[in-house]
Parts: sequence; structure tokens; C-alpha cells
Amino acid sequence: MSENTNTYRICKKCLMRELQDKTEYYESIGALLERLEPDMKVSDEVYEKRLQICKECEMFLEAMCRSCGCYVELRAAVNKNSCPRKKW
Repeated sequence: MSENTNTYRICKKCLMRELQDKTEYYESIGALLERLEPDMKVSDEVYEKRLQICKECEMFLEAMCRSCGCYVELRAAVNKNSCPRKKW
């Protein structure tokens, strides 16, 4: 039995920015985050706090919220957004 050393599993509890292949992240979610108007975004501190809460949530899976289906990195960045489970 041969072992393929080029394959990897996606971490079920990782954010998009933490995945090994960051190309897709920077082309999609990262680009959207960069295009957000500054007055639409939360501070970096609030953003990181929201992401940490999401990563510890039982509904977080493969960078997405299973409650609403969003990519948490995008949802957490926008100041008018809130957690569908009222955690932030």
C-alpha cells in the first residue's frame, strides 16, 4: 500500500486563513474583507475576539457556521452582523 504524502485533511476547526493552501482564501474571503469600507468593519481586536468565539462553538465546522451557513471570517468582520446563536 503506497502512502500519498501530498494529501492533507482540512482541519474541521480551522478558519479559512489557517488552511495550508491559502490561495483560495486570499482570492475569495480575503479579497472581500479588503474591499469592505472601513466604517463597515469592526476593529481588529473585536474581529479576533469574534473569531475566537466562533472557533470554540459547537456549530463551527470547516470555517463555516452551521447555524447560518456563513463563512465566519466574513460575518465577524462586519460591524452590523451578529452571531446567529447570540454569542457575540
